[in-house]
Amino acid sequence: MPFVQQEPRLFTRSNVEAIAPNQIGVYGLYRQGVWVYVGKGDIRQRLLDHLNGDNPLIARKSPTYWVDEVTNGDPSYRERQLITELQPICNKRIG
Repeated sequence: MPFVQQEPRLFTRSNVEAIAPNQIGVYGLYRQGVWVYVGKGDIRQRLLDHLNGDNPLIARKSPTYWVDEVTNGDPSYRERQLITELQPICNKRIG
């Protein structure tokens, strides 16, 4: 099942600061219809980390959009589901 929030948001610092929830959950980064990365944590903080280039592999792929989903409790299970389904190019394969 894809992200609950499916409206793509332009991956810019101003959008992240204005729109991204400051809550725990999962998020996905993509470019031109290709999923680049799925991650978990404090959504706003992690997106800002990516914009700051904390992961050079992801930065080189220059994601242009993001989606997110706030989760109740530990987001690890939902992250694994999304990685398995979407197969983002910068995540290690699961299983």
